Amino acid sequence: MLAVAGYLVVQYVTGGGRGPGCKVVSAKGDGATYEFTPEQAVNAATITAVGTARDLPERAVTIALATALQESTLRNIDYGDRDSLGLFQQRPSQGWGTPEEIMDPVYSAEKFYEGLEEVPGYTRLPLTVAAQKVQRSGFPQAYAKHEPDAALLAAALTGRSAATLTCQGRPGATRASGTEAVQAALARDFGRDLLQPAGAEVDDGAKPTPSPSAPDVTVEPDGRTLTLPVDDARDGAAGGSRRAGARGWQLAHWAVANASELRIQRVSYAGRVWVAGTTDNTWRQDDAKGSGKPAGGPDAVRITTGR
Repeated sequence: MLAVAGYLVVQYVTGGGRGPGCKVVSAKGDGATYEFTPEQAVNAATITAVGTARDLPERAVTIALATALQESTLRNIDYGDRDSLGLFQQRPSQGWGTPEEIMDPVYSAEKFYEGLEEVPGYTRLPLTVAAQKVQRSGFPQAYAKHEPDAALLAAALTGRSAATLTCQGRPGATRASGTEAVQAALARDFGRDLLQPAGAEVDDGAKPTPSPSAPDVTVEPDGRTLTLPVDDARDGAAGGSRRAGARGWQLAHWAVANASELRIQRVSYAGRVWVAGTTDNTWRQDDAKGSGKPAGGPDAVRITTGR
């Protein structure tokens, strides 16, 4: 009994992803909520980022999230039926890629969206039909039950719903922390264009290492805070087609979803702030002077790390 109790304490302190530590609420005021783990939050944020980077609509993201909820409960598992692997339980033997590729969440999400884009009129199809045309599952009706939760996640993680996703932000023990780690994770999920100066050319043959010296992305003097200016007009395929503010809330929610993994302590945007470890775990009014609006610059997402 003591051993079990000790294990549970460790899981709580480290944010081991065993129990809900994150929550998304409906922006419609209808009381709908979904609770999930930090591990699920990271994977959901990645799936969403990949979809919006492809300039796909929110419906595509909802379909992808519902599929991953059914196939793996949004966990990047290295086992499954026969040779199925990863978030979408894709099979190397069926041409989805190598086991190493499929176990990369960004790669597996890209492959799912590639298949979805080949489905004519997928945005008008019932979710379970669209998902089944990609997955060819033996249980095609199973995707439907995840649609409400997937829709809540998609609304928050695409940025359409503001200040609707929160996490407790208990520190994990699997990734590096600091602004460089946050930039690397952003580049991984959204692509290197996110961290490039406006108009900069990206060398596809170069190693995808973001640079904190890029003029549009800055590390503040404290060495712990990354400032990401938000300009929906320059986001192009990644966000320019969405309403103003959606890009900012997508980045803010992405940071909260990754808080445990990357030891993010504070996220602010549009006059609202989330702080890790608070009792009520909500977005509050940000009273900090200048928060979210760097001098002379556009609205910005500010992400403060543990070091």
